[in-house]
Amino acid sequence: MTNFKAILASHANQVENALIELLNDHTLEYETTRPEKLMLAMRHSSLDGGKRLRPFLVMESARLFGIEPAQSVWAGCALELIHCYSLAHDDLPAMDDDDLRRGRPTTHIAYGEDTAILAGDALLTLAFDVLARDAVHINPAIRIELVRLYARNAGLGGMVGGQMLDLEAEKKPHINEQEILTLQAMKTGALIRCACETGAVLGGASKDQREALLHFGAAVGQAFQLADDILDETATAEAMGKQTGKDADRGKGTLVSLYGLEAAQTRANELLEEAIAALQPFGDDASVLIDAARFTVERES
Repeated sequence: MTNFKAILASHANQVENALIELLNDHTLEYETTRPEKLMLAMRHSSLDGGKRLRPFLVMESARLFGIEPAQSVWAGCALELIHCYSLAHDDLPAMDDDDLRRGRPTTHIAYGEDTAILAGDALLTLAFDVLARDAVHINPAIRIELVRLYARNAGLGGMVGGQMLDLEAEKKPHINEQEILTLQAMKTGALIRCACETGAVLGGASKDQREALLHFGAAVGQAFQLADDILDETATAEAMGKQTGKDADRGKGTLVSLYGLEAAQTRANELLEEAIAALQPFGDDASVLIDAARFTVERES
């Protein structure tokens, strides 16, 4: 795992540098100016923090097909920009109402609710600007496919729809297992599945290879959310870099509240085995992705 953490850190550094480049003050064609406060809020929302798991999965899935991180990092950045926009919006008082993210004030606390909304809007828009660039892939048909893939996983039938279901679930006296699985597969799982499928799209994978990565991503996404729910009950705010115990305080239905901690951990381990099995067609080439799945389940923050 030590080697894996070094690879994760190396990829995160590549992503950080690419994001810094994307979020500079220089205007591009068709832009008039980049407002200073908006740029500061966008950087606050997306720089200096996070494991960069989603771009990592893009980069390592693409590597299965011989595509080096120096190329796949741009598609990874586009997905990370979408993820960071979602956090800026989810933290708002009208949503999850969080004051702390990655160990520092959330964007709306630092810059105001109005600016946090606009920063999220701008990050989302920039993501699709990035996807349209030749640096993502020289073939425009591949770029168009990625635009559709990202839009559908991030939008009403994916992440945004999952957030809607999550907000509605807080108002229900009871929520069943299938409802929890559906909203989590959308809110959290969609972008993780998308990350793994992106590597397949960039690499021109066969149908079977693409399905294997989708299966892997689905299992990892569910395991990631289970681990997050477990940590919400067991970890400290200092370790997590955000407030913990909020799900229990709100009476929010999670798989942990449904199963109990021990059974939830058992299920997370089962999902880990499913993820590993899905990668069998790739043999030893998938060893880093297998370590990523283990890290997802065993992480402490």
